[in-house]
Amino acid sequence: MGIGSGIALFVIGAILAFAINIDTGGYVDLHLIGYILMGAGVVVFLISLVLVLRSRRTSIVERSSVDPASGDRVTRRSVRDDDSLA
Repeated sequence: MGIGSGIALFVIGAILAFAINIDTGGYVDLHLIGYILMGAGVVVFLISLVLVLRSRRTSIVERSSVDPASGDRVTRRSVRDDDSLA
């Protein structure tokens, strides 16, 4: 699910809550289902937005040294993903 799914749930819920006036005989309350879908759409939208906008930091450390046996230059690279919210 993503941002589009949240918007779609909200729109479908709004249609059920405000635009449809069908009497189902008391078995199903379409207005309540519409409000529930609208709430679920808002929750899905906000969770997706937080996941998209959270910052991801990547640190690349590169170390160069000379191999004493062969005299060749050796480069070592390490990549670290820092997903902390600090």
